[in-house]
Amino acid sequence: MMDELIQLDKDLFLYLNNLGVPAWDGFWLFMTEKFYQIPLYAVLLLFFYKYFGVRGTIITLIVVALMITATDQLSNLFKNVLFMRPRPCRADGVSDFTRFIAERCGRHGYFSGHAANSMALAFFAGLALKKHLKYIFPFMVVWSIVVSYSRIYIGVHYPGDIITGMAIGILLGVGAFKLHTLLVKKYGEASV
Repeated sequence: MMDELIQLDKDLFLYLNNLGVPAWDGFWLFMTEKFYQIPLYAVLLLFFYKYFGVRGTIITLIVVALMITATDQLSNLFKNVLFMRPRPCRADGVSDFTRFIAERCGRHGYFSGHAANSMALAFFAGLALKKHLKYIFPFMVVWSIVVSYSRIYIGVHYPGDIITGMAIGILLGVGAFKLHTLLVKKYGEASV
């Protein structure tokens, strides 16, 4: 059963990865690069400041730092200690058929830290701001899905890596939202 799932993951990766065309490469490379997401992070920070005040924004920064640290360290534990599954751009029988456009190929890929981080942020920010911004939650989830898919497109993650990362991101994002809510109620400005 596990061998069949792994083969399905490889087959689905090769199908999705090979849908790529050079005309779209720049877009997907842009979406996968965390540095280019800074304007989005800045806008979110402004929303948190507007709706939660200075103390609420400080709480937000602390909670987000803890959440991203948790997703990164959990991803590294899974990748480099527990599973050590080679990325598709390094895997025998897969790399030869992969449309690899990333700048580099890490060693291990299960699970995707990009998928976990982006989905954790999507759920955290979407849940925390949805009372004030009607469409923020679906916007953030779609953004995370695009970021996550970019990892398949550029050739560095299997769909199973992405799905697992997204699921873990949801759990950590919801947990961070609950922690944020508790801390803002206790330590945030009285007007919140």
